[in-house]
Amino acid sequence: MKPRPPQLALRLDFDTPDPGARWRDGARLPYLGGAVVLALDTQRRAAVLDGGILHLPLPPEATPRQVQDGAETWLRREAARLLAECIARQAQRLGRATPACSLSFAARASWVQADGRGGLRCNWRLIEQPLATIEQAIAPAIAKLPSLAEPDDLFACAA
Repeated sequence: MKPRPPQLALRLDFDTPDPGARWRDGARLPYLGGAVVLALDTQRRAAVLDGGILHLPLPPEATPRQVQDGAETWLRREAARLLAECIARQAQRLGRATPACSLSFAARASWVQADGRGGLRCNWRLIEQPLATIEQAIAPAIAKLPSLAEPDDLFACAA
């Protein structure tokens, strides 16, 4: 039998991380440029962030999938709330109407894009970035929206 090339041996011997290792009690989850620590806590009725610890209402024997579902549900809810606040703040600063915000779950979508109906679609993973980065991603998208001073009907100006 022919010996394996060293490159192939490296790939075969590489210890692949357990995908469930990220979703357990004590794991760190990216949030606003930092991280929160996951804590499984049966005393809570809902997921609550308290001092950098995200308390999930799950028992200690919860599966990685249950932990992932609980953490991502909280993150998505938090993303919708935080992004709506940022959009409202930026729209007011730029003199624009506050557009509707919806979350995008596409893996390769840009951070923020216009949805064609005057609203914005924001990638939900934007919640992992620092607040300054979120504001920088939202501002150009809002700047492209029509101003409050601009009429909706282009031909109304000519009348």
